[in-house]
Amino acid sequence: MEKQPSQESAGDAGHPLDRRAELSEFLRSRRARLKPEDVGLPDFGRHRRVPGLRREELAQLAGVSVAYYTRLEQGNGRNVSAEVLDAIARALRLTGAEHAHLTHLAKPKQHKKRPSTRPQQVRVALRELIDTFDSVPAYVVGRRSEILVWNRMAAAVFGDWAEMPAQERNWARMVFLKPEYRDLFVEWDQKAYDIVSFLRMDAGCHPDDPRLSALVGELSVKSEEFRRLWATHDVKEKNHGVKRLRHPLVGELNLSFESFRLLDDDEQSMVTYHAEPGSPSAEALRLLASWGRDATRAGTAAP
Repeated sequence: MEKQPSQESAGDAGHPLDRRAELSEFLRSRRARLKPEDVGLPDFGRHRRVPGLRREELAQLAGVSVAYYTRLEQGNGRNVSAEVLDAIARALRLTGAEHAHLTHLAKPKQHKKRPSTRPQQVRVALRELIDTFDSVPAYVVGRRSEILVWNRMAAAVFGDWAEMPAQERNWARMVFLKPEYRDLFVEWDQKAYDIVSFLRMDAGCHPDDPRLSALVGELSVKSEEFRRLWATHDVKEKNHGVKRLRHPLVGELNLSFESFRLLDDDEQSMVTYHAEPGSPSAEALRLLASWGRDATRAGTAAP
């Protein structure tokens, strides 16, 4: 088992995200993507100053007054009821993840005034379980896309995270700031989109987290792609799928992944990867497993 990294130095403190601005921009962005014909309203072909539905049309669909919806879109979610949020979510055709994000922004949970600076902890039993997966790459990811623990096969596939400083063991930093991860993911654009969507969900739940704000600020300064994706306000949860990797030692890997949110800590997820039995990717994983520590070291050093 690779050691659990300390998160004490995971970034300088940043200013909290403006929850009112986040709520306003999220609602505007969701309204802008809808056309009248998408929601059964007539389109008389008149020139529209802004893309998407007008506030009046959205309010009509949700069954609320225009003034009420306008206040909400201006970031004033105080005293809004769950029933009204449900109606607006239906009118905007929000996904389950988007609906949850809207609720977090409009009716935030009460957190401690000063967010805890303690490192995220992973249960010992879970760490031991991951270590028993001899041929399955697995890791636990926590808040802010931080990688908390991982097994030997994860290191063989994704690189030796133990050699990285603690603050760099973060999917967002690796995907946007490290060229080797742009080369590793065949569909890098999709991976980047998934990471930003995950961070958006996290920001909706924890807008007062200075580390998350600092991470977003750093990536916004250093990566034009991150700035563009962050501005879309897209959110989603992806619990399973397929990743295509371009490994420096064994070539292309097609791996299915499963993400399991922990019941006793819903801010952590265990992620596992596996290949179809008998496939070239399964043989490649078997080779990496047989090479052991040499695969990790050689993969990290390979161009």
